[in-house]
Amino acid sequence: MGTFKIEGGHKLAGDITPQGAKNEALQILCAVLLTSEEVAINNIPDIVDVNKLIALLEDLGVKIQKKGKGSYAFRADDVNIDYLQSDQFKKDGSGLRGSIMLVGPLLARFGKGYIPKPGGDKIGRRRLDTHFEGFINLGATFRYNKEEHFYGVEAKKLKGTYMLLDEASVTGTANILMAAVLAEGTTTIYNAACEPYLQQLSKMLNRMGAKISGVGSNMLTIEGVKELGGTSHTMLPDMIEIGSWIGLAAMTKSELTIKNVSWDDLGQIPNVFRKLGITVERKGDDIYIPEHKDGYEIQNYIDGSILTISDAPWPGMTPDLLSILLVVATQAKGEVLVHQKMFESRLFFVDKLIDMGAKIILCDPHRATVIGHDFKSTLKATTMVSPDIRAGVSLLIAALSAKGTSTIHNIHQIDRGYEDIDNRLRAIGAKIIRMD
Repeated sequence: MGTFKIEGGHKLAGDITPQGAKNEALQILCAVLLTSEEVAINNIPDIVDVNKLIALLEDLGVKIQKKGKGSYAFRADDVNIDYLQSDQFKKDGSGLRGSIMLVGPLLARFGKGYIPKPGGDKIGRRRLDTHFEGFINLGATFRYNKEEHFYGVEAKKLKGTYMLLDEASVTGTANILMAAVLAEGTTTIYNAACEPYLQQLSKMLNRMGAKISGVGSNMLTIEGVKELGGTSHTMLPDMIEIGSWIGLAAMTKSELTIKNVSWDDLGQIPNVFRKLGITVERKGDDIYIPEHKDGYEIQNYIDGSILTISDAPWPGMTPDLLSILLVVATQAKGEVLVHQKMFESRLFFVDKLIDMGAKIILCDPHRATVIGHDFKSTLKATTMVSPDIRAGVSLLIAALSAKGTSTIHNIHQIDRGYEDIDNRLRAIGAKIIRMD
């Protein structure tokens, strides 16, 4: 699964450009199944999870042409629905969490969609009820093979309806939205997710001929159409990677510029880092992080109580950055409570940080209190295993700031979400070596 060797304690400098958004890519790529016409997509990140999904589409019969770095053309004019029942699909589909979003487009256009129980990060339960309850509301019949962990939905014709989602699931909203655009009549989705990536998907579908209103709100109204056409689409920069580079700059006391970040789509991210005392400057559409020579101090609440950082549906703080924020807090001046509400196993990686000398109290599976060192004591190098994408990058940031040489195993997890990360970090001065 690969290993990184990291010599920590070096300052970094220069510019770094974020990759295309992983979470947007998984939605957008599935949407190409909604039309027989060509869909061109730009700024696709070259990462394991996205490449797996592209390979799945090709196995389904989608014609794919690579036009350049990060640019592809897709044409789903001869889809092999029988592939969904094959043993190969059951194997390949189970290795990718994003494969669940194939179901909505397939159901809408071909009347059936199947998926093995998806894999992905080991960060606790990630239920699929919202997806399938939405399909059932649209008139689909649901079935589940317990022995093979194989899900299926079928419908001769989907019919629009009103639905109130039990949670504002991003992937659930995307899946139901893609099914509803070809349904008969009008669908209303209340308590819909409204993340920028969901807005991007909605805008792309509208360019293809869909009729979606309420984009950017938690109530989407979809007037079904008979068919969709082709389009072109360019994906946003990855906000989680942008947050990762902010944290990296702070922890290594480095001066970095993060290029072309699409500021207006970052929501709370800059402000939450500022609450940890980090200077985040806007320069055009770039983020400039100056060298924090004297460290950074966590802001308390106005009544003097300890700051709590927690995740919430957009426009709240994205859960994917809490691991990064937690690591950054280990060298801040002050204390903070990190409350991870959505995934009960995502904070378990803190034992690795404690081994490195961080002062962290894991209160329960969802909450950790961090007492910052204020750079009075550096983290110590150690050997670690990456448990998931975001924890893996958090440990990488910790290692780059630590004294000595650290080893991180299972870096396949990091490669799932970060494109060519070692070469990009070396370009700004990091001492990192990839070993097979």
